[in-house]
Amino acid sequence: MDKKTLIDGLNHDLAGELQAIVMYIHYAAAATGVERLELAEFFEREIQDELRHALFLANKITALGGTPTDEPLPVPEARTNREMIENVLDAEVRTIAAYSERVKQAEEFGDLGLANDLQDIVSDETRHKEEAEKLLRA
Repeated sequence: MDKKTLIDGLNHDLAGELQAIVMYIHYAAAATGVERLELAEFFEREIQDELRHALFLANKITALGGTPTDEPLPVPEARTNREMIENVLDAEVRTIAAYSERVKQAEEFGDLGLANDLQDIVSDETRHKEEAEKLLRA
């Protein structure tokens, strides 16, 4: 595993975290109906975790000699509260898969601290995924 490949992967993850921040802000404001308050609170709570992940990634990319991206992945459009939650679930599933791959890359690169920190992020994202799944059962 070479450093450039690892940095590129971390930048992809950072773009996903930036997407999540924007998506949660947008969805919190756009939620409607009798579920609005509960959903807005759910989305707003997630922002802090995603922000913490983004800051970690940006700092790690810089420490490795790279330049952190400032471009989020596109935020998927949602017309209903259910579509918002489905989009969140899809994003979390993709994020968990990407971070799981990044853990392997960090281990191959020899940065066990990074691999451990990424495992912690996988745990956070798994909890987010499970909360979205619970909301979709309603």
